[in-house]
Amino acid sequence: MSWGDETTVFDVVINHEEQYSIWPSYKPIPEGWRAVGKQGPKAECLAYIDEVWTDMRPLSLRRAMEARAAGDAGPSAP
Repeated sequence: MSWGDETTVFDVVINHEEQYSIWPSYKPIPEGWRAVGKQGPKAECLAYIDEVWTDMRPLSLRRAMEARAAGDAGPSAP
């Protein structure tokens, strides 16, 4: 089994920043990542990621941008 082998089964994994990747099922998932429950051939896992990962920005950036937008939306001076 290897990354390029068509028979390799992969897990879709996600990290604390809600960034997705794939990892071969026969290897332990690296620290900081967790399986999302989708498993299969490489192409199938990558198609799943394309479907669900619609905002590529890291979670910390999205939160910072939301906080900034909420601050900008405050009451305006007369």
